[in-house]
Amino acid sequence: MSHDSRAADLIGYSFLVMFANDGVIDADELHFLERVALDDGEIDDDERRALRAIFARADALKMSAEVAAEIAQFRAQYAI
Repeated sequence: MSHDSRAADLIGYSFLVMFANDGVIDADELHFLERVALDDGEIDDDERRALRAIFARADALKMSAEVAAEIAQFRAQYAI
């Protein structure tokens, strides 16, 4: 993991807030993940792997259609 990568922050946040709570990504949580990942203006490979793992673990059946669509758009835009 590169020194500047925020991948560890992404994973830590997801387990402390999202998965410890309800396993669902809501709009606020998604926006926070996006801000962390894009803090330096780009998403590195470690952050991509972290986000892939987070999105794969989230319960898609419980999240809103809007959040699911935003995740799909974010993944497509940044090759996640």
